[in-house]
Amino acid sequence: MRKNLSLLLAGALAAAPLAAPGPAAALTTTNAAASTTGSTTGSTTGSTTGAVARTASIKMAPFSSFKISVKHSARTKRGGKITYYVRAKNLGPHYADYYWMGGEVPKGVVPRLRWGGPKGTKCTWEGRWFWCWGPLRLEKGKTDWLNFQVTLKKGTKGVAKARVGVMSFDVDQGMENIDEEELKRLGIKGYYWLKTAKTRIVSPPSGPRRRWTPPPVVKDYNPPSSHEESNKKKDT
Repeated sequence: MRKNLSLLLAGALAAAPLAAPGPAAALTTTNAAASTTGSTTGSTTGSTTGAVARTASIKMAPFSSFKISVKHSARTKRGGKITYYVRAKNLGPHYADYYWMGGEVPKGVVPRLRWGGPKGTKCTWEGRWFWCWGPLRLEKGKTDWLNFQVTLKKGTKGVAKARVGVMSFDVDQGMENIDEEELKRLGIKGYYWLKTAKTRIVSPPSGPRRRWTPPPVVKDYNPPSSHEESNKKKDT
């Protein structure tokens, strides 16, 4: 179910501009407003409607917030590789069990990447959204990690920009097996913490007489393992 849910939110993020990295974008709730309005009658209608409006405008805090740190290749050659090392610390106030690590890969990459994560991690990649999830919940104060490496197409130039980090849902106990359509109907909200990672693509000189030193090899302190993931839509 977490796999399907990740694609659901990935589609939502792709359809709307992303906020700048930092605190989670607080989303409003209208469930209380709907139920209160239905039970209001007579002279109390006006005052209750005002209270409902105030309730609907309250910004809800996420069950868990995250501190994101990202290391990545600062530059690479055309057709080269970019490696991302993502760390996410749960700042609380509660444990997190419906969260995903990954994000939006750069444009112009080949439709296959390598990744590494804790034991039991699974991943999915569709369009430019690459998300991974583990089997265990993340307690407050604990850190999860994900490493992944993309390969640029030879024609990709300029700067390769990715947005990587965490997305999460506030799902209450007893709702673990609800399918996508029901979650949509219930208006379950999601939060995200993404950081922008830019890599400069260095092109070799066209003249044969000029000496050119390729970018240095990135020192991998925890390189991606042999896991591979293919892009289902192959439209990166």
